[in-house]
Amino acid sequence: MRTTLDIPDGLYRELKARAAYEGTSVRELVLRGIDAEIKSRESTSNHGRIKLPIIRSKRPGRLKLTNSKIDEILFS
Repeated sequence: MRTTLDIPDGLYRELKARAAYEGTSVRELVLRGIDAEIKSRESTSNHGRIKLPIIRSKRPGRLKLTNSKIDEILFS
């Protein structure tokens, strides 16, 4: 299928340079990016299910967490 994209000039220059650096075409680079994005969303969605326990502990029922450790777990 053919489609048209409006890519900002600066981003297109980076895209074209990256494709040249990798020895591939802009088309191939864009297709790989789209494919990676779709696969990434499929693997992370997991239909909203969460495996428990979210945080493993050596002593179940007791877990000491600091705010920085919680931030690390949530945003890493």
